[in-house]
Amino acid sequence: QVQLVESGGGLVQAGGSLGLSCTASGRAFDSYVMGWFRQAPGKEREFVAAISRRGDRTKYADSVKGRFTSSRDNAKNTVNLQMNSLEPEDTAVYYCAADRPLMMYTLYTTPREYDYWGQGTQVTVSS
Repeated sequence: QVQLVESGGGLVQAGGSLGLSCTASGRAFDSYVMGWFRQAPGKEREFVAAISRRGDRTKYADSVKGRFTSSRDNAKNTVNLQMNSLEPEDTAVYYCAADRPLMMYTLYTTPREYDYWGQGTQVTVSS
């Protein structure tokens, strides 16, 4: 089992950058695929990014591709999301999620595929 805590949210102007981190407690962090999701008021939780167990494969939602980058440091039990060229439409609560796939390169892109979730961190982009 793993517990996740996000940090780094805040308020930023459109066009700016923000970095989020997610720190995991527990063992064998490198056995978890990690995902980032976001949820805006009145909307469903949506996929943002996923990173494989060793961090050598990533997948992004079309809406953030080229602007967001996910990375991980398994020695520090952390996964990061660097967000550049932020837009007001990026405003949401951002969540990190974890699950333990059997395959090394598995990337999950739907909320139901993840068993563990952080509490979320608010990102607000002003126009």
